[in-house]
Amino acid sequence: MELNEFEQSDKLARAQKQVKELKGFYIHLLVYILVNAFICTVTTMARMSSGESFSEAFFNLGTLSTPFFWGIGLAFHAAKVFNYSPFFSKDWEERQIKKYVEKEKEEADKYR
Repeated sequence: MELNEFEQSDKLARAQKQVKELKGFYIHLLVYILVNAFICTVTTMARMSSGESFSEAFFNLGTLSTPFFWGIGLAFHAAKVFNYSPFFSKDWEERQIKKYVEKEKEEADKYR
């Protein structure tokens, strides 16, 4: 069975959108790595110049807060791009639909 021209163009458009989202995620990941490496390096060096040891300077809330909170945002971006939803998966949706359909059937049977 061949796809008609509309279905083919629709599939192509969806594939192009997915590739664009994936590319956007990889760019986001690259920027995250580069910017946070720079921030951590500069912050650690500045703290070390004021007399702190490397471990005191690097493992500090001020040094690691940006990568931590930005990393949370990056994780949500990844979840969106890779269609990961641990709480509201397709399986969960199907179970909920079945549950409500069965409930409706039971209520309809009560009045028969």
